[in-house]
Amino acid sequence: MRFELTVNGTRIAAEAPADISLLHFLRDHLHLIGTKEGCGVGECGACSVLLDGKLVNSCLVLAAQANGRDVVTIEGIHAPDGGPNDLQQAFIEYGAVQCGFCTPGMVLAGEAILKNNPNPSRREIREGIAGNLCRCTGYQQIVDAIEATAVRRQEKASHD
Repeated sequence: MRFELTVNGTRIAAEAPADISLLHFLRDHLHLIGTKEGCGVGECGACSVLLDGKLVNSCLVLAAQANGRDVVTIEGIHAPDGGPNDLQQAFIEYGAVQCGFCTPGMVLAGEAILKNNPNPSRREIREGIAGNLCRCTGYQQIVDAIEATAVRRQEKASHD
């Protein structure tokens, strides 16, 4: 089947089996390996991507469902110079990156939270990342990083 979609701002056309998951399409056909396969059944969030701006588990979405739509993977999250964006930098600063396996999904979850609510409470942040499992951090550092990014973005917006 021929798939045509926008991935990280670039229009993509590729052939793949009709029954392939978005996760495997991204990894195996587009070679975007930042999206991780954890559980394969939508429980861990390691495969999280943004589909038309909404956080989804790419292991549960068929690539055919993304046809004609906009997908953002961790490779599409970066600063204008190509380095870490402000949220990724906060993950580094706050020690929210340990083994790194959950990090791509957590960053995308954080971006989804901040897009929908630029001033989330800690509770709202915890609820927003609830579909993403982390075995290393205890979540505190992840919540701190997302909260700090929200504050910094608000400060920046008030100065612009």
